[in-house]
Amino acid sequence: MSYTVAIVGRPNVGKSTFFNRLLEQRKAIVDDISGVTRDRQYGVADWNGKVFNLIDTGGFVPQSEDIFETEIRKQVKIAIDEANAIVFMVDVATGITDLDEAMADLLRRSSKPVFVVVNKVDNGTRELEATEFYSLGFEHTFFISSISGSGTGDLLDAVVEDISIVEVDDTLSENQLPKFAIIGQPNVGKSSLLNALIGEERTIVSDIAGTTRDTIHTHYKLFQKEFMLIDTAGIRKKSKEKDDLEFYSIIRAIKAMDEADVCLLVLDAHKGITAQDITIFSLAARKGKGIVVLVNKWDLVEKETNTARDYEKVLKQKLAPFNDVPILFISVTEKTRIFKAIEMGLMVYESKMRKIPTSQLNEVMLKAVANYHAPVVRGHSIKIKFVTQLPTHVPSFAFFTNFPDDIKMPYKNYLENQLRANFDFKGVPIRIFFRKK
Repeated sequence: MSYTVAIVGRPNVGKSTFFNRLLEQRKAIVDDISGVTRDRQYGVADWNGKVFNLIDTGGFVPQSEDIFETEIRKQVKIAIDEANAIVFMVDVATGITDLDEAMADLLRRSSKPVFVVVNKVDNGTRELEATEFYSLGFEHTFFISSISGSGTGDLLDAVVEDISIVEVDDTLSENQLPKFAIIGQPNVGKSSLLNALIGEERTIVSDIAGTTRDTIHTHYKLFQKEFMLIDTAGIRKKSKEKDDLEFYSIIRAIKAMDEADVCLLVLDAHKGITAQDITIFSLAARKGKGIVVLVNKWDLVEKETNTARDYEKVLKQKLAPFNDVPILFISVTEKTRIFKAIEMGLMVYESKMRKIPTSQLNEVMLKAVANYHAPVVRGHSIKIKFVTQLPTHVPSFAFFTNFPDDIKMPYKNYLENQLRANFDFKGVPIRIFFRKK
């Protein structure tokens, strides 16, 4: 089950700085101009082993007098609908504004937990000033400084309290059906793909614990193949605006990803792979999901100027470093290669579940280590004596060595490439750990 936390607040209170701190990377554009974060941002955060989706509901440029009625209200409503918990950020330097009041009013009506976070509290005077925010009447109020990070630990402890330790429901049953999610941007042909695959044989499975209102689970049992398809369609009716549609569809995609074993990422052959697609792809990879890339509407592409081989080459460059994924050129309307997509998905699922016998793993990988040693560190030669696969849902390998902290990224990449070359992990992210022997 996925847990989603949304950061809301009027422009310029420091949402993006806070978001970047939690993800430990400068992902959002942070600037002192109100409305800089036009792009909404999505990421996966981890606090003491508890993992959650994080959404920064960005600012926007206030144009009308009636700004709250339109823009903020829409974003906050989406956040309230879709997230499990809400971080409501305010700014001690300006005190409580009308926008804060109006937003608090909306949030009070929600049953979701709300954490009021007073930002920019970086000295004693400001700490006193921050107490006025207690008057908003929320149970959880925290004083932090996004820039220095002070106070964020206590806040995160409270935010993750409701999250059970990761992936509890993954271990429930070894023989459960593989789950595929069809993901991608709006209008690339996701729903058409679902309908083409199942035709009229549609059995909508609802009331499954943990399904969200808008992910539809379809039980597929045809041609000796059986699996669950998670569809994130049914978004359109919610909103006319493209902006909100995109926000919804990303949250949906994230939720579907969390429930799936393998993600079928659908691209539009004309548009190629966009920044948004790469975001979706890297989220799926970070979550350890199997991935198959489907290039739809291939029948409409000029073949003279664009061969599948050239197209695939460009795609792989853009997907690097994790580009060992199956890429399939399909046409949903012509039903070209859509059943092949399912076969690919099942192959990737098998690779994801693969457990390699320890003796075989050591035989292959210790030979690879002997062929190319890790670079010497401070005069010490690094020795790797033993390898084992860890009992996790993402293929993970522990290499036991005398200097685990001194092995650098290039050598780690070499080991991953050797694992991929010798054992089939196409479409599956691999995790490598170095442990003290």
